Amino acid sequence: MENEATIRLSVFLGLFVLFAVIEAIIPGKARVETRKRRWVANWGLSILNTLTINLMAWILPVLAVGAAIDAANNGWGLFNNIDLPAWLEIIAAMLILDFAIWFQHLITHKIPILWRLHQVHHADRDMDVSTAIRFHPIEIALSMGLKIGLVYLLGPATIAVILFEIILNGSALFNHANIKLPKKVDAVVRLLLVTPDMHRVHHSNLREEHDSNYGFSLSIWDRMFRTYVAQPKKGHDDMTVGLRWQDDRPSNLFWDLKLPFTNK
Repeated sequence: MENEATIRLSVFLGLFVLFAVIEAIIPGKARVETRKRRWVANWGLSILNTLTINLMAWILPVLAVGAAIDAANNGWGLFNNIDLPAWLEIIAAMLILDFAIWFQHLITHKIPILWRLHQVHHADRDMDVSTAIRFHPIEIALSMGLKIGLVYLLGPATIAVILFEIILNGSALFNHANIKLPKKVDAVVRLLLVTPDMHRVHHSNLREEHDSNYGFSLSIWDRMFRTYVAQPKKGHDDMTVGLRWQDDRPSNLFWDLKLPFTNK
């Protein structure tokens, strides 16, 4: 697909600005730190992650979309060896990929060495649209490697991978955004999709709460595997977002980069 990267970047930036404006108008929870300080660190991590992906693209022959094209050309993967209608293949591939991201997210909480990397994301003391881009570069590299391997195993249509990437990024921006949805609207939307209130529970400082609600797009996996928690024990206004570092350190880019190796 021509201009795929440009389309994805345009959608990402457009949604980032949209949700940033909405959360400024109808915030879901009062901030404990200034946006400026946190965004410098979060965008810094995002820029380093982009550089990491570009480096991987230079070292590896393909990334996720390229892997789908390569698999199709060589007849590799499940969907390149079964005959399904195009629409059904796209839906099935996107569902499998979404479940895989859910499961990957779960194991980053369960395996100590992976949690050391993933806690950079959770250390943010506020949750807003910029939290969606706050990941350690090593975690991003590992995630991309897993995604490439999965695409080769599945052999999904290229358009399915592109749509999945766009929806995943858009969903992450939406459910990390500090937006206050009306309770009735939230209740309906979260029957299918992860809402900001649902995902805020996952960013609680309480272990039993941040070990829940692992979904990025669909909420069905948490309900199916009983990792769903509807609301935080202390309520959204009184809950603490982040981990044990309740000071200015998580808003320091260099501290974030060192965190997995020091855990202090």
